[in-house]
Amino acid sequence: METSKNSTYSSLFQWLGLIEDYDQPSDSTLPRVITLLASVLGKMIQKNEKPFHTRHSKEGEITMFHGSRAPSMTIHRYTERVYRYAHCSPACFVAAFAYILRYLEIPSMSRRLTSLNVHRLLITSLLVAAKFLERKCHNNAYYAKIGGVSTEEMNRLERTFLFDLDFRVNITTEVFEKHCLMLQGETVPCHSRKLRTVVGEVTCSCQAI
Repeated sequence: METSKNSTYSSLFQWLGLIEDYDQPSDSTLPRVITLLASVLGKMIQKNEKPFHTRHSKEGEITMFHGSRAPSMTIHRYTERVYRYAHCSPACFVAAFAYILRYLEIPSMSRRLTSLNVHRLLITSLLVAAKFLERKCHNNAYYAKIGGVSTEEMNRLERTFLFDLDFRVNITTEVFEKHCLMLQGETVPCHSRKLRTVVGEVTCSCQAI
């Protein structure tokens, strides 16, 4: 049974592009996990910014991750850009996704993912993920450059993000596998009313993972 489970996840990791395929040039195509993450984030934003949803829900908290206006670059193009220049493993994007959901789930806060905050949340969560998972990682100044913010702002975003998460940056094998499955199905968990609210009830997976 354990062997079968390991085989299933190995196939999933391969499908997502988390395991390097030596038969394909490394820069030939984007790993599937990158396009799936961008798709999920895009759906969350679209749902949260629908006129009906906006009128009939409480305004989310304004944080330092919010810009005064949405960047001209879509989250899909931004995710691809960050992947091409960050030089971190695709697994970091799975961890970044987990961090973003943790951030949105904080009970004492009222937070929503929108076009005003998603870019800063992604670059910040990825920076934290790379520092946690990678043996070597570019510094904050480099991430600031590819993320489109100043080094000073990048430092503030990272510090705020870590404190908001209460420094809960550990990613267990089970958590990593769960978020891989969520990305595979382009779903988010709906185990709590809090998360159903903050993600705008994007296609939910209510099955135990």
